[in-house]
Amino acid sequence: MTSSRRTFLQSSAVLAAALPLARAAYAAGDDKLKIGLIGCGGRGTGAAGQALKADSNVKLVALGDAFPDRIDGCLKSLQENRDLAGKIDVPAEQKFTGFDAYKKVTDACDVVLLATPPHFRPLHLKYAIEQGKHVFAEKPIAVDAPGVRSVLETCELAKKKKLSVVSGLCLRYYNVFQETMKRIHGGELGEVHTLQANDYRGQIWVKPRTPQQTDMEYQMRNWYYFTWLSGDFNVEQHVHFLDVCAWAMKDEYPVKATGMGGRIVRNTPEFGNIYDHFSVVYEYAGGAKLFANTRQIRGCFNDMSASVVGTKGRGTISESAAKHKFNFDGKEWRHEAKGNDFYQTEHDELFLSIRAGKPINNGEYMCKSTLLAIMGRMSAYTGQQVTWEQAMNSKEDLSPPSYDWKQPLPEPPVSRPGVTKFV
Repeated sequence: MTSSRRTFLQSSAVLAAALPLARAAYAAGDDKLKIGLIGCGGRGTGAAGQALKADSNVKLVALGDAFPDRIDGCLKSLQENRDLAGKIDVPAEQKFTGFDAYKKVTDACDVVLLATPPHFRPLHLKYAIEQGKHVFAEKPIAVDAPGVRSVLETCELAKKKKLSVVSGLCLRYYNVFQETMKRIHGGELGEVHTLQANDYRGQIWVKPRTPQQTDMEYQMRNWYYFTWLSGDFNVEQHVHFLDVCAWAMKDEYPVKATGMGGRIVRNTPEFGNIYDHFSVVYEYAGGAKLFANTRQIRGCFNDMSASVVGTKGRGTISESAAKHKFNFDGKEWRHEAKGNDFYQTEHDELFLSIRAGKPINNGEYMCKSTLLAIMGRMSAYTGQQVTWEQAMNSKEDLSPPSYDWKQPLPEPPVSRPGVTKFV
């Protein structure tokens, strides 16, 4: 029977009234928080372990992934950790596979960990928040502008429902970087006018196609190399230090971007349709510029850092203590904080917020920093200058025609600057 709108509103009112009681129970620390993981690859497995360590009264109760072997590998890895094994209770009927696995996992738990390829994040987050669940959402939060807009709306709903949404942009939870940002925001660099975000690293895994794989299975298994699934390297990984630069600018975002990029070594079929290098210049309304450079090629110089230059000093933000140093008005400064495990801290903060009934919502910056990365990719792919408004309002939807294992799914073409059109 179809519910009327009035029935729906009455049910929603009852649920809303119950929410404070649920939060009060969590705050007492007596109630067991049930955790579900969606996306059982390496990052998902790591996130599940960190969530289980974050609170003394939690249990992993459900796992979901497109492929059963990923679930089995994840569960085996977690159960081999003696400190975690007693917090795991995932029977066979709580292992869910396929494109609808996210609903079944979400329905079974209180806290959802989202760690699938980022294409699916907007859909999974929307369902979790609608169902009243707290969420840890890995970065990036989307691969295209429609996805970003969806997540912004979902995070507003999370605020209304008093649900926590913690982002996988983990460097915001690094106390060394937090200490540095306090000094930058306090004016010790003066007015920041130039930033540079570097992400130079070697090549990661690649999974060549096997004869028995359908188009969808092959692209899902090799997800990193397809823009519709990963967003490309500039979005999937470089988003970390782009976000650090946004943080240094007090979460002000640039008004336009001019970029370029291409494929030097990733020029064979197993590398899908992504680039292996990008260079993007972002410009701010006040005249400041952010120079963002990425390269993912084996055998080259590596560097992952952000440089910040102001009217009174300059410095480099890096996980490497040797590189992380500043000169404020002629005086050298190095951080004094003992570095924390920021991957763990983001989960610690999530569960503390749930127990305290004081939700965390990282929605604003996780969406805008994702769009910052997408904006750069758009400019590089098309060869055009792209404004923030154009990027935010883009109608480019990278979703496939259907989520079907058997239907043909042609591999998307490699973008060609000057030929590929902005949508």
